[in-house]
Amino acid sequence: MGRFRDWRTGTRYPDEGVEPLARSHVEAALFALNDPDKPYRVRTALAEEKADVVAEWHMLEPSWGSGMGRRQVERTFKFRIRLDGGAHEVRVCADVRETTRAGDPPTRVVARRHGKGPRTRVKSWRGSYKKGPDGRRQRVDDFRFDSNDLRDPLQEVVLTSGWTWRGTHKP
Repeated sequence: MGRFRDWRTGTRYPDEGVEPLARSHVEAALFALNDPDKPYRVRTALAEEKADVVAEWHMLEPSWGSGMGRRQVERTFKFRIRLDGGAHEVRVCADVRETTRAGDPPTRVVARRHGKGPRTRVKSWRGSYKKGPDGRRQRVDDFRFDSNDLRDPLQEVVLTSGWTWRGTHKP
């Protein structure tokens, strides 16, 4: 039952023999992921967020369609992270908010979605297929978004610090 539950919650354990670092070192390593070239940011959580650290990615997909049928999706992906120094584990809850707007320019809200939990993943891609220099068909990305591009570096920092990554519904 334990392995199945770990799979469902996205729980990952550090390698054996890795000595757990102090909470302050883990927190500093998470903040060190901030970079002007990265599309996301890691910050200290606000009081109402019920977390210690928040990693947030806010993005606006390119619009598609024309006229009143034109659509654009605005997405906010957030990892709310609570650090438990006693158990050397990080509890993580993913929070996704999507707003789809329509019109030209896209201003009218036509759909809203919200999801949260331990294994929330969002992928989006827009592009085309073109003939490459070798004559074979190749995919050309105009736009690409994968929430794992944020989760993977966070998870790597936590696991290399000797802490457990535990997905929850509430941080």
